[in-house]
Amino acid sequence: MNMSTRKQLEITRVTPHCGARVAGVDLSQPLDGSMVEKLLEGLAEHCVLFFEEQAMTPVQQKALGEHFGSLHVHPAWPRLVDGHPEVMEIYSDETTTRIAGEDWHSDVSCDPEPPMGTILQMLEVPPAGGDTLFANMSAVFESLSPSMQQFLEGLNAVHDGELVYRDRYDGMSDEPQTYPRSEHPVVCVHPVSGRKVLFVNRIFTSRIVELGETESDALLRLLFQRIEQPEFQCRYQWRPGSVVFWDNRCAQHHALWDYYPHRRRGHRVTIRGQAPVSACGGQQQLDNNSQ
Repeated sequence: MNMSTRKQLEITRVTPHCGARVAGVDLSQPLDGSMVEKLLEGLAEHCVLFFEEQAMTPVQQKALGEHFGSLHVHPAWPRLVDGHPEVMEIYSDETTTRIAGEDWHSDVSCDPEPPMGTILQMLEVPPAGGDTLFANMSAVFESLSPSMQQFLEGLNAVHDGELVYRDRYDGMSDEPQTYPRSEHPVVCVHPVSGRKVLFVNRIFTSRIVELGETESDALLRLLFQRIEQPEFQCRYQWRPGSVVFWDNRCAQHHALWDYYPHRRRGHRVTIRGQAPVSACGGQQQLDNNSQ
C-alpha cells in the first residue's frame, strides 16, 4: 500500500463558497480508486483544492491528471515541457510582456468540450505577490433573482479563442492558425454536484446568441460584475511545492501579475472534459447518461 492510501485524507473548507485545503495525500504516488473518488467529490463541493509541500516530475504530474481523465493539449500555449506536450510551463520574468489569466475566466471555454479541470504545480514563486483568485460559479448563479435565473437558462453564448490567443502570449508562432470557437449554454448543470452553474467569462465570452449587441453587452457586463464580487471568492498564496486542482466546470480564476519583474514558474496539466449540459432539461439528460 502506498503513502497516498495510508494517510488520513483531510479536506478543510477555506471560505463558505470556495476552496478547501487538502492534507494526507502524496500526489507523486499512484492514487487508489477510493482516494480519486474522495478528491472528485471534494472538488465538486469546493470548486478548488489546495495541496502543500508536494513534489512531482512531469511524468508523475501527468499520471496524477490521468487518474481523473485523459489529458488535454492546449490549442495555443507556446511553452511546453520538452517531451511532454500535455505539460504547460507557466513562466514569467523581467522579459515578460503579458501573462495568461489576467482576468476572470474558465480555461479554454472556447473548446467544444472545455476542460474538466486543471492541476497546477508551482516550482518558483516571487518574494511577494502572484496570488490566484478563484470564484464559485454555482454560488454566483444562485445569488441571482429567480426571474433572472429563469431568463438566463434559455440563453446560449459564444466563446471565441480568437479574442484570447491571437498575438497574445510571448513566444507564440507567427504562422496563421485557427483557434476554437464554440457556443455553450449560459447556465449548465454540473455533472457531479447537479448544481446549476453560470458559464460565461470575461476573457472568452463575446456575446449572447439570442440577444442584440447592446442587450448582450449589457447583460454580460452585469454578470461579469457579479462574478467579481468577493463573497463568492477565495484567494490563494502560492509557495514552492504548492499544487492547486480546480474544477473548470464550476470555478473561474484570475491570476494576479503584481510581482514584475520577479520570476514565477510552474507546470500545469489539464484534464479533458465534455460539452457543457444545458440547465434546460439538463438534469434529465445527466440522469439518463448515468444509467
